[in-house]
Amino acid sequence: MSLYLPWLIGAALAGLAAALLKRLQTQVARAERHAFEAEQLRLLAEELRSLSEPAAMAAALAGALTPLGKSAPIVLLLQDQMPATNEAAAVHVHGEPDANQWEGLWLSMRRALAFGPGTLRHEELNAWYLPLRGREGARGAAMLPLDLGPALGLRAHAQALCDLLGQALERAATERAGARLREAAEAQGVRNTLLATISHDYRTPLATIMSAASSLLAQGERLDTRQRERLARSIVDEARSLSRMTDNTLQLARLDGPDVRLTRDWESAEELIGAVMGRLRQRDAHTRVKTRVVPGLPLLRCDALLLTQLLDNLVDNALKYAEGGGVEILARREEEAVLIAVRDRGPGVPPAWRDRIFEVFRRGPENETPDGSRGSGVGLAACRAIATAHGGRLGYRARSHGGAAFELRLPIEEVPQ
Repeated sequence: MSLYLPWLIGAALAGLAAALLKRLQTQVARAERHAFEAEQLRLLAEELRSLSEPAAMAAALAGALTPLGKSAPIVLLLQDQMPATNEAAAVHVHGEPDANQWEGLWLSMRRALAFGPGTLRHEELNAWYLPLRGREGARGAAMLPLDLGPALGLRAHAQALCDLLGQALERAATERAGARLREAAEAQGVRNTLLATISHDYRTPLATIMSAASSLLAQGERLDTRQRERLARSIVDEARSLSRMTDNTLQLARLDGPDVRLTRDWESAEELIGAVMGRLRQRDAHTRVKTRVVPGLPLLRCDALLLTQLLDNLVDNALKYAEGGGVEILARREEEAVLIAVRDRGPGVPPAWRDRIFEVFRRGPENETPDGSRGSGVGLAACRAIATAHGGRLGYRARSHGGAAFELRLPIEEVPQ
């Protein structure tokens, strides 16, 4: 008995040591698995923060899920809204699912439920179908083929990876919806402002036209030639002003919308400036505007009608504000751009307004012309929209000895042979 007892104690201690060692090994393995899972979640979260394209996001999730399964996963992402039927155009798919996998992915996404071993739903499957869940439902689903056995314990982690992408997709969808609402509100605000501007700015020239036309109609025979010419000139000038405001407003609305398409062709700066000068002479043969075009300028790929309207607006503004001073149109090359500047010796623009004069419907007390009239607030905004649509820039520069210079820079493109 005395010999048996030490052996019994030794065996018990050995068994206890083995049990403790096995438990320690289990805890180490569990800690390593938790560390692996935490690192995977961290890396995927960091990667998703830098991605915005569905293809890249789906590839990131597929890369994270691949070590957990038997083969490469298939990821299905909802592009925008959930369609009534399983439409291929409504989703982005990473991988090539067969017909059964396609239906399983859609079912998992629509129901926001997992299917496969350990889920109590369709346990006979040899793959997991995991929804990409957010707070408001699923934004996609992933199919992960399984090597049945140890992988079954990783389902919670695989679901966490999927939910990480689901939440990112839901945030992106919420941002898109918010952007659409902001655009709609801005568009409504522009429409309201446009209507208010039209009702205000069109009223004065229309009243002048009506008054002059009524005078010609009622008193034409009693008026001398000079009075009739003055009234006719008033009608022509106000009608031209209305036409210019209408053109600028329409172009601003068109160029501010999506999918702007320009009718471009190769044009020379000389011809564009010549067209502007031709319009000026038609309006007033005595208008004095100097032009200085450096020879040999490269051709510009542009919409000639729009650029002529832009320059016409700038010259018309310069003539209004120059108070009889000289106005000049300058065209020359400046590195990889063609510079076309309209310069005058008027009062210029006060420093506080130099960053605001190109804003639509922006008008202040400094915006009054020498005759007391005020601009419509769309001319310079339309000019900048035209410049931007051509990939160019329109800016203001104060001249050193007084006056203003509005400078248009258009990129130089290679002319095909």
